Amino acid sequence: MTTVSSVNVNGLRAAAKKGFSEWLATTPADIVCLQEVRADPADLADLADPEGWHTVHADSRLLKGRAGVAIYSRAEPTATRVGFGVAEFEASGRYVEAWFPGLVVGSLYLPSGEVGTLRQEQKERFMATFLPYLVELRDKAAASACDVLICGDWNIAHQEIDLKAWKANRKNSGFTPGERAWMSRVFDEAGYRDVHRALVPEGPGPYTWWSYRGKAYDNDSGWRIDYQVATPGLAVRAQEVVVERAASYDERWSDHAPVTVVYA
Repeated sequence: MTTVSSVNVNGLRAAAKKGFSEWLATTPADIVCLQEVRADPADLADLADPEGWHTVHADSRLLKGRAGVAIYSRAEPTATRVGFGVAEFEASGRYVEAWFPGLVVGSLYLPSGEVGTLRQEQKERFMATFLPYLVELRDKAAASACDVLICGDWNIAHQEIDLKAWKANRKNSGFTPGERAWMSRVFDEAGYRDVHRALVPEGPGPYTWWSYRGKAYDNDSGWRIDYQVATPGLAVRAQEVVVERAASYDERWSDHAPVTVVYA
């Protein structure tokens, strides 16, 4: 069995003070993918390379203290890669990749956006260039007899069952028709699988992100925007998926919850 967890930590140093370190010390995961690390590895102290873990980081060299992704693994990767070959995003801290025997794992922090702004245009450029890379990676990995697993904060709710207030968000970034159609292309055109939905096809939810504002967490008014997306050979070996939702608002160490999957 291989257990993989993925979580947007919303600032790793802040999360460590609230409970992330205790979570990491007790997780059964073999691989942990982090997003929104928000720090240069040199500023992370023991979090940059925790005991018992091999780590690879991709921090943002464009906007310090923003974005940032990482992969922690109990086994040492045979190879790693930062970015996916598109100049605009190479230094943005949004994608890092680790290769293991039979498996390629990517940690993704897809840009958030805001309709009608430059941020949305950037998000759409990222999507337009990342999809061909997913196809390229799928084929490259298959040639090496590897499955592919892309974990992360995709910042898109794919279906109506993936967010509580879907009617109110139909024109908002994260649930626009174009973004949802792009996610469908990841599954239909690039041939990947939404591991969570394959195991739990019915909704609503379970959600993976809740706003800190108002009573969103208490009312479970969230979004499912954190995914483990796999090539079919790995997806069919998924045995169990758990959203590690904290028991109460006060026990949260991020506005996201870890998504953990056990693979045979």
